[in-house]
Amino acid sequence: LVIALKYAPDGSRGIAGLRRMSRPGRRVYRKQTSIPRVLDGLGVAILSTSQGILTDHQARRRGVGGEVLCFVY
Repeated sequence: LVIALKYAPDGSRGIAGLRRMSRPGRRVYRKQTSIPRVLDGLGVAILSTSQGILTDHQARRRGVGGEVLCFVY
């Protein structure tokens, strides 16, 4: 998984934070109905699903759940 950093034209950072949810010793799985919303939709949750790596929005639209890898906000 590669995450590119985003900067505004004035040089300020566009990504405020990144929080890893699943770890080797503690996996976090969610059904489609309980996929978390990050900062009321302003952030993104990244999930590993049976259909590949998806954002929370894509997973809800496709009706799949999976392992919550991280939050980007």
